[in-house]
This record gives sequence, structure tokens and C-alpha cells, in this order.
Amino acid sequence: MEFRDTPDEAAFRTEIRNFIATEQPKDAPRGAADPFAMEGTRAWLKKLADRNWIAPAWPREYGGAGMSVMEQFIFNSELAEARAPRPFGIAVGFAGPTLIVHGTEEQKKKHLPEILSGDVVWCQGYSEPGAGSDLAALQTRAVRDGDDFVVNGQKIWTSGAHWSKWMILLARTDPDAPKHRGITYFIVDMKSPGITVRPLVNMADSHEFNEVFFEDVRIPRTNIIGEENRGWYLAQTTLSFERSNIGSAVGARQTVEDMVTFAKEHVADHMSTLAHNGSLRGELMERYIEAQVATMMSYKIVSMQAKEGVPPGHEASVAKLYGTELNQRIYRTGMKMLGLYGQLDGKSAGPEAPMKGRVKYMYLRAVANTVEGGTSEIQRNIIATRGLGLPRA
Repeated sequence: MEFRDTPDEAAFRTEIRNFIATEQPKDAPRGAADPFAMEGTRAWLKKLADRNWIAPAWPREYGGAGMSVMEQFIFNSELAEARAPRPFGIAVGFAGPTLIVHGTEEQKKKHLPEILSGDVVWCQGYSEPGAGSDLAALQTRAVRDGDDFVVNGQKIWTSGAHWSKWMILLARTDPDAPKHRGITYFIVDMKSPGITVRPLVNMADSHEFNEVFFEDVRIPRTNIIGEENRGWYLAQTTLSFERSNIGSAVGARQTVEDMVTFAKEHVADHMSTLAHNGSLRGELMERYIEAQVATMMSYKIVSMQAKEGVPPGHEASVAKLYGTELNQRIYRTGMKMLGLYGQLDGKSAGPEAPMKGRVKYMYLRAVANTVEGGTSEIQRNIIATRGLGLPRA
């Protein structure tokens, strides 16, 4: 792994730091808030768009900055270190790159400029009540009717559907084909008649997820990406340009640092159990070391991409598995540190809530980390079969 910047990379890092120092908004939302609810965030995204930094790793001909893998890594890590809002989501990470590779010219001209403006959110219509880890078992149907497809079915755990303009949807178009071969990849206008979005409020009292119901929803045939009945293979194409997960690794370390700062400031008062539980000092140290390990995993992945020119396979699963389980360990430690005061949140207790209620919220929210994006069990299977070469059970 290479930890040192080249002269050009060092200059780029300085450029980003200077930009953040002068332009970063002070009122950006954290967590699951509507990404466009705060004017500071909208203005920030506009400034990134002006520099072609909404999707900086996209090729220049499609409005990106044409960054190298290492430049993208530096960009992400500096925004994470500054706790600045980062361009994120399905639009930038999946829908846009998929359109670049597989979309028609008409689809690219229509959708890519919107994504690059930073003003449009997309959602992902993949999981269903009976098709989560076994996604190819999905049953949402799309039936050809003239120049349209008529869609009926349900999706679940659809992040951001309540504020999205477009959805990338997987639907079964050939029920007689083997389950991986009869699926088609669609672009769906979320304002189409027949779409119903219902909120799913998680146990952290946060509305991120939704159920989405389709009742005779008409989708133009021109909204198919790629070939009919070949959508599964598009969905499995890993098209994001930077998958090191450096933002999450930095965020984990910053959270532990915030906990340590809080512990130092409240070591002898009623807000902390640290004075009565000396083992917590060692536990905080362990979490900090583990966060540094997550950072090393990120460097390993980006070094593979930069030197070998291949995307990580099982290595990405290792990082995902480790990072999401680390999140849960970090917030369990936080709850131990705060004791009963860890039950207070910013909504009910206001300024009395330790760390503004962040530990309670994330202690509850982090439960989903090891499910979303592929369960820990799925990640372990990938590591075992693709990484270690073990036989399938």
C-alpha cells in the first residue's frame, strides 16, 4: 500500500482543503434528513457541481472531473475528515454510471445533466418482502403492452423513495425463464400514476425507508436500460469508481474521538460511567484501534484499484462486513459510557442529551447496518467462496 501522495496528489489535496475551508456550509443536516432540506446543503452541492465534483470520477465527456482512483480517494477522505456533505446515493453511485455504460444516448442526455446538477435524488427498487438476500427471487411483474410495460408488485426498504424523482427498478418480464434471466432493468418516474409510497419508520424513529407499491404502472419501453430480460447482469455490474469506503472508516474514527473527548470532559460527573468502570478506557482504546484497521482496509482496496486496475471483489465484502459490525461495537461502547443518560435523545431532552443524542440514535440505527447492502451472512459467504476458495455448502 502507498500512503504517500505524489506531488500532483498533494497539490490536489491542498486544493480540496482550501475549498472546504472557505465553502463548507455550517447548517448541513446529518443522518437521514432530506438531503435538500437545508439551503446550506443546496448551495454546497451547487458549488461542487460548478467544479464537476458531484460525480468527480465520471469521465469528462459525461460531465465528471475524470479523476483517477487515488484522486477520488483523496476527495472522499478530505470531505469525510471535514465532515462536509458528500455527493451520495443511487444517482451518483449506481444509476449514473450504469447509464454511462449501458444507457442510450437519449437516456444519457436526459438524466446525466440532472444528476450532475446535484438537484435530483434517485432510489433503488430492488428488495421485496420475499426477495432480499435472494434478490433474484423477486416477483414484481412487468408485462408488455404495446410501447409500454405495465408493472404490478411491491418493493420494500426503498431508501429515499419519498423524496426521489426517479427509481431504478428490477422487474420480472419473463416468468418462464430461469430466475436470473427473466429480469429487466427500468427507469421509473416516481410521479407515475399507480405508485404509492408508504413510510417505514425504523426503531431509531427515523424515516429513511419506504414501501413502494405498483398498481398498473405504465413504463415506456424506452425506459429500459440495456436489453430486455438481461437486467440481472446490469444490476450485478459494479460500476462505482471508488469503493474503498474511506468515508465510513473516517467517520468511525471521528465518532470514537468524539466519545473520548466527551469522556474526558465528563469523567467525574453524572453524565458518564467512566469513573466507575475503568474497563471502558480499554474498550474505547480498542474501538479506536479497530477504526484505524478499517482505514487500512480502505487503503488496501484503493491501492488494488490504483495499481492493478481491477475492482475489489471479496475485499470489498471484508471491508463492508468489518465496518458495519464495527459501527455496532462503537455505539454499544458509547451506550456503556453514557449509562442511563444514553437513553436521552435530542428530540425529547434537547441540550440535556449527551452528545446531542447521537449515541442513542446510532445505537438503534446501526442494527440495520449489517442487513442493508447485503447481510453479514451474505458477505461471509462471498469471502469464503470467492476469497478463500471454499466449496459452497
